Amino acid sequence: MRAGRQDDPGGEVARREAELDRLAAAAATGDRRSVGRLLELVRQPVLGYCRARMGSRAVGLQTAEDVAQDVLLALCGALPRYRSGEKPVMAFVFGIASNKVVDAFRVAGRDRSDPTDGMPDEPDAGPGPELSAVLGSQVDELRTLLGEIPENYREVLVLRVALHYSAEETAKIMGSSAGAVRVMQHRAMAKLRKLIADRPVG
Repeated sequence: MRAGRQDDPGGEVARREAELDRLAAAAATGDRRSVGRLLELVRQPVLGYCRARMGSRAVGLQTAEDVAQDVLLALCGALPRYRSGEKPVMAFVFGIASNKVVDAFRVAGRDRSDPTDGMPDEPDAGPGPELSAVLGSQVDELRTLLGEIPENYREVLVLRVALHYSAEETAKIMGSSAGAVRVMQHRAMAKLRKLIADRPVG
């Protein structure tokens, strides 16, 4: 499933939401085929959400892929509580994802281990330690900055900027209006710029 576009000439967003709602309602009753199809459709958005919130490096022992898997498992357990029409399916899903990401950071704060996968069989062709350190520190700085803005601002940026949802889709997910989403996005970006400008140099 692809995140929404700014224009939606054929009502594709509404059709996709209706399909997700139908699948979630059927999955909530235990229909295994609907569960499988629903997980298939939400997997990429969930993974994108986790990557946007966590970055590409592991948080403690968990990568974004690990947390996304936890989200999908938790979703299976939560589906019987889903009530069609109460909130959009993706709002339900991202609510679970947000909690799992927070849990991953909380656990990582207590975990002091430094795991490795064992000895590699061949040389690493990826970025060297210097570049990895620079990239990692930039992701860490961004994560720190995002942690300093209100939760609703952070969610808007993840949905709008990282996952490319339209203002209308983001509004449905957050239970808001498209206008309010645009205002929050503008304020979130202004807040981030100010935090960056106010940071001490050197």
